[in-house]
Amino acid sequence: MSKHLAMVIDLERCVGCNCCTVACKQENGLNVGVFWNRVYEIGPVGEYPTVDLMFLPHLCMHCEDPQCVSICPTGASYKRDEDGVVLINKDACIGCQYCTWACAYGARTFNEEQGLVEKCTYCAHRIDIGLKPACVVACPASARFFGDLNDPSSEVSQALKRAGARAFELHPEFGTNPSTRYIAPKRGVVHVPQR
Repeated sequence: MSKHLAMVIDLERCVGCNCCTVACKQENGLNVGVFWNRVYEIGPVGEYPTVDLMFLPHLCMHCEDPQCVSICPTGASYKRDEDGVVLINKDACIGCQYCTWACAYGARTFNEEQGLVEKCTYCAHRIDIGLKPACVVACPASARFFGDLNDPSSEVSQALKRAGARAFELHPEFGTNPSTRYIAPKRGVVHVPQR
């Protein structure tokens, strides 16, 4: 693949405002109760008097080895060759939800009204015309970075380089190689909630 599009979220900067959640719902016209992006509250972390509250934005990981794609019986779930973005062809989706069960990160949701599975697309309709995903643009704390991991000068590559050892993937033990990555806060350790 010539590009490897990825998102990096700096948990030091995330303030849990949910602007990303609202921007995602608005940009993608999501029904009530359907979320492609959530922000989990983690904490309190630490001990008095230095107790802190942290936030973990959660969306599709756009894995390099997506289990949701390999299990889909119709080929509706697929990964684009040109940039690695994982998408769902709604015309081919039969609503069986196998991909929802296979997703190790719980990032897919069933739209009961349409009888289809949905998920974050990294705003493919925006990135295809050179724009950033809505959640990246909407973040008031500039906690989200988006770009090509194969380009060392890209926003995401530079963010990961600056973060050094604080950069991490959710559940690397799953072996899916997620393209959505995180930067741990300097002030503490992130304890990832189990699905």
